[in-house]
Amino acid sequence: MVRVKVCCIKSLDEARLAVRLGASALGLVSAMPSGPGVIEDETIAEVARATPPPVATFLLTCRQDVDGIVEQQRRLRPTTLQLVDQVTQGRLADLRTALPGIGIVQVVHVTGPESVDEAQAVAAEVDAILLDSGNPSLPVKVLGGTGRRHDWKLSRRIVETAGVPVFLAGGLNPENVRQAVAEVDPFGLDICSGVRTDGALDERKLGRFFEALART
Repeated sequence: MVRVKVCCIKSLDEARLAVRLGASALGLVSAMPSGPGVIEDETIAEVARATPPPVATFLLTCRQDVDGIVEQQRRLRPTTLQLVDQVTQGRLADLRTALPGIGIVQVVHVTGPESVDEAQAVAAEVDAILLDSGNPSLPVKVLGGTGRRHDWKLSRRIVETAGVPVFLAGGLNPENVRQAVAEVDPFGLDICSGVRTDGALDERKLGRFFEALART
């Protein structure tokens, strides 16, 4: 069964809706240089505290220093860290040592064939990889939430070679989820804009997404 992470959760009510319809994980977006879904730290902590196991809570962080990431996790208490950028101060191994039992998911933004090499290089240091459609090299970094698909052929190569679970994000919706699973064969799917209406989580769209997924 393909896992589903519902990202850009804005409130406790949205979290409860996502869990009720079948989410395996919730994405909680902290401060970002751009993109949708950012919520206050107090809301992140509230949702993380109220979410029942075994549903995972992913903290999306753009921090690049291990000390800052550790502080953020200890204060907000998510079960998993989703690193949307590269750690440049400290090592991923330091992060694991400081936060035993906390999942580490590295985002790889699929911009070209070099992304396959990037995923392979980091795979041994993390619990999972999440493939998204951002672009960290822009003057204002785009680190997710684009609603755009990337090259799924490259995503499939990463799934086949990474050796760790791979989540697929970027432009997923009820209409293309079956195609995504067939072409990429990911461990999990990450959805945001494709199941929202005017920025709010849409129960009908999310229900259709799960219904389509069940037919794969």
